[in-house]
Amino acid sequence: MQDHPYVGMWVTDDGQVRHQLLPNGRYDEARGNRESAYRGRYEVTGSHIEYRDDTGFTADGDFVDANTLHHGGMVLRRK
Repeated sequence: MQDHPYVGMWVTDDGQVRHQLLPNGRYDEARGNRESAYRGRYEVTGSHIEYRDDTGFTADGDFVDANTLHHGGMVLRRK
């Protein structure tokens, strides 16, 4: 189980990218009309998040405050 305050849904302002961070250390990312476009594991250390999707692709991001995530040039906000 992931023990951090960032579990939940994170969405870009236009709603096109949606990250669901699950408490079991998994994530489900939707893009546009494509639900579950990417799935995988994530790990949070402090305010930094590391993603590894099920194909092996990796990415990362940073929570700049309790409601804002910067990831891959995007800004996602808690919903």
